[in-house]
Amino acid sequence: MANLPPFLRTLLVTDGTVTKSIEAYFWETVNVENLGQGVVPMDRDLESLELGQGDEVLQRRVRLVGEDSGAIYAHAESLLRLDRLPEELNHELQAGRIGIGELLRERGLETYRELLGFGVESMGDLAEVFGGKDADLLVSRVYRIALNHHPTILITEKFPLLLYQDAK
Repeated sequence: MANLPPFLRTLLVTDGTVTKSIEAYFWETVNVENLGQGVVPMDRDLESLELGQGDEVLQRRVRLVGEDSGAIYAHAESLLRLDRLPEELNHELQAGRIGIGELLRERGLETYRELLGFGVESMGDLAEVFGGKDADLLVSRVYRIALNHHPTILITEKFPLLLYQDAK
């Protein structure tokens, strides 16, 4: 962790919206590009969201893309318990409107974010999403968002190390 670029370390531990932090640091608008989402049954138990096999979740994949630079700043995969979300938020998320953090902030919902882990891995299958090479490294974090004191959203975010190493 100590060898990571300072801004990337900040992103890994922030409990604010990543999109706004990236916009401020790189000084450009960042768009949330929806790569796919749908309601799916869980194929296993998931204790971190209090889910059992067969329970339905909204599975969502997005990437954060610089409007001017075209830089791909992050990729995120989320699992959301629709039964624990306010109905209006539920509809907006399923419409794929904007990022989860921005929607929660817009609605003024009280949330708690709990960091569950960090990691470093090669891009592998995500090389196509980032426009990189299989061997390029990604730095990731996994965190959970609680709504009304109940675990509701599990998010895995991945950041391309080279992009943040080259940032001035």
